Amino acid sequence: MPNILLLGGTTEASALARLLAKHGVPATLSYAGRTEAPRAQPIPVRVGGFGGVEGLAAYLRAARVTHLVDATHPFAATMSANALAAAQLAGVPLVALTRPAWVPVSGDRWTRVADIRGAVAALGGAPRRILLALGRMHVADFAAMPQHHYVLRFVDAPAVSPILPHHTLIVDRGPFTPEGDRALMEAHGIDRVVCKNAGGRGAEAKLIAARALGIPLLMIDRPTLPPRAEVTDPAAVLEWLDHTAVPTERGV
Repeated sequence: MPNILLLGGTTEASALARLLAKHGVPATLSYAGRTEAPRAQPIPVRVGGFGGVEGLAAYLRAARVTHLVDATHPFAATMSANALAAAQLAGVPLVALTRPAWVPVSGDRWTRVADIRGAVAALGGAPRRILLALGRMHVADFAAMPQHHYVLRFVDAPAVSPILPHHTLIVDRGPFTPEGDRALMEAHGIDRVVCKNAGGRGAEAKLIAARALGIPLLMIDRPTLPPRAEVTDPAAVLEWLDHTAVPTERGV
């Protein structure tokens, strides 16, 4: 009988959790713990880190995990690399449930950069009104460009106010709509959007709104990850489980 560890925190992970519960597949969903009030899930949940590669490998052995599914955010590069290394160390097969990356279409005004550092550097110049659609993790980096007014949208209210000298903070939880994001951009006079190439349908409302308004968008490319098995549909994980043997021998 399989025993799945699902590394989550994304809408895809939640969709897979529902699918596993529906099919009666034993599984545990693991969160990093950055969101204060994650949505209720139909399978058992654990919160917190594992202690790096060795810690995760030890957990896989101790919990008798047979299959590891990495459905973390496409930018959770450290966690994804650790998951792959730990799965190899523990002899547990791994598949990544990820989102197809966005690609520009007609009407988009994208400038692509490699990372957060590149995004900050690209914002030199005259003051602008910027929708910083990055969550709260990297906000402090943009204090290096203090001339802009930043509109921030967080899932949870922060314990400490962001250090950006000019900002508006909106606390809201998606999914968002193109109409809603267009209204937000118009209300705040946004003339630049900064976001990561998270991909998928759930977070693309800001792209559609920016395209409709002709607003330029600074797109941060995804980090490069080691080669791994990947699928983009939760149902494909069930097929992978059916075709992946349950390990019968464990490393110690």
